[in-house]
Amino acid sequence: MAEEIKFVKPDEIEKRSMEIIARELGERTWPEEEFLVVKRCIHTSADFDYADNLVFSHQAVQKGIEALKAGAVIVTDTNMAAAGINKKSLEKCGGSVRCFMADEDVAREAKERGVTRATVCMERGAALNGPAIFAVGNAPTALIRLHEMMKEGLVNPALIIGTPVGFVNVVESKELILKDEVPSIIARGRKGGSNIAASICNALLYQIAR
Repeated sequence: MAEEIKFVKPDEIEKRSMEIIARELGERTWPEEEFLVVKRCIHTSADFDYADNLVFSHQAVQKGIEALKAGAVIVTDTNMAAAGINKKSLEKCGGSVRCFMADEDVAREAKERGVTRATVCMERGAALNGPAIFAVGNAPTALIRLHEMMKEGLVNPALIIGTPVGFVNVVESKELILKDEVPSIIARGRKGGSNIAASICNALLYQIAR
């Protein structure tokens, strides 16, 4: 028999959802700033595996928030991730979102070089001025290129959010970033997606707004 549907005011739905998530996580604990990220990812996906999958480098959340307060640009590898980031909150910090994936010249260059558009997209992001947060929700090649550029001294990310999803080079690309000395929030394993990358960005932004 189905449970009775209860009326919940629109402005209370998210609050109620977060309470349910916290209750179902039981006595598990995280530093508060990381817990807010974990809950946001679970809220987005209804997948409690993110309680185990998310890996935070030392002070990753704090460093991401500091970058956002300094007006960081968020570079994404999908327009879906870019669309999911709260622009109003980001603009209050003086930041912006950039995604080069749909640019015709990016597609042309990728074809000529025999690389993915995500590779070129990360290179374009690395050329921007000021602090940059790279939010990768789809393409492992984006993480691989970031790893290479860091080794070459071509980019110094304020934070890497690595949540590609899938089966080919996904796990391996995430492990590369975890071994790098860079602030990072990584969804270890095969799970992830553009929605998770955007959720992590929003979890950082909402901590600034609190």
